[in-house]
Amino acid sequence: MTQKMFEGVFPAITTPFQEDGQVDHAFLRGHARWMMQAGCRGIVPLGSLGEGNTLSFDEKVAVLRTLVDALDGAPVIPGIGSLSTQEAVRLAQAAHEAGCQGLMVLPPYVYTSDWEEMKAHLSAVIEATPLPVILYNNPVAYRTDFLPEQILELALKYSNVRGVKESSTDVRRVTALAAILPPHVELLVGVDDALLEGMAAGATGWIAGLVNSHPAESVELFDLCRAGRWEDAMTLYRWFLPLLRLDTVVKFVQLIKFVQEESGHGSARVRAPRLVLTGAEQAEVRRVLQVAGPAPTLRTAAL
Repeated sequence: MTQKMFEGVFPAITTPFQEDGQVDHAFLRGHARWMMQAGCRGIVPLGSLGEGNTLSFDEKVAVLRTLVDALDGAPVIPGIGSLSTQEAVRLAQAAHEAGCQGLMVLPPYVYTSDWEEMKAHLSAVIEATPLPVILYNNPVAYRTDFLPEQILELALKYSNVRGVKESSTDVRRVTALAAILPPHVELLVGVDDALLEGMAAGATGWIAGLVNSHPAESVELFDLCRAGRWEDAMTLYRWFLPLLRLDTVVKFVQLIKFVQEESGHGSARVRAPRLVLTGAEQAEVRRVLQVAGPAPTLRTAAL
């Protein structure tokens, strides 16, 4: 069977910063390649975990150019989020010009719109390029709940709507979407600690956060689920869950970046208004890592 466009693990890559606060393009390049070597399918920059809302337009475009060059043909699928529809359209067009192979389109930042306004915003971005689009539902972060019937409306209207990243934290939404989406629209889990449940309900892709520190374990968990090896998947999932749950709280960016630093795969630096973890927060993450220990070894047979 032909692999789907968005099947597999796609890291929501963090944005690394130098000591002076500028984007660390050298580390970004190497980090993306490291995760791809572990078996990831592509990279999703400029999303919530990528601190996209703290980057300038020019910084975003520079990040995309670095990743497109670094990955040499592997998909770069940036988050397209903005305060204004005009800037979101500009960013989508700039991503296309930079060589990105898809877009993950977010609702408008800050302004909580009704469906007609949200539909107009999303439609403008979808129409801005011929690139395949993943629609992103994250009512926890963006206060706009993108309902299944609304997603279906856009999927039926636009042939380049090819995926949905579902991050409502309600696995019933995955089930609901799987029941109504046309065959050309793929379903991706967008919450780290709902991967197994989401795939059991019909998802075929995972846009993940802790993959920034644990790419091999993330890919193995996904592959076990895809192969229907649910008992082995549950063994790995139980080990992974205390870390995956760091993706589901307010300071998820700081937490995941701190795990990267502790595991030797990045820096804990964030851009204000976020502040790095200190004291008890650091100690708790170190405790979680210590209790978890090394991942169980499961690749004893071909998947």
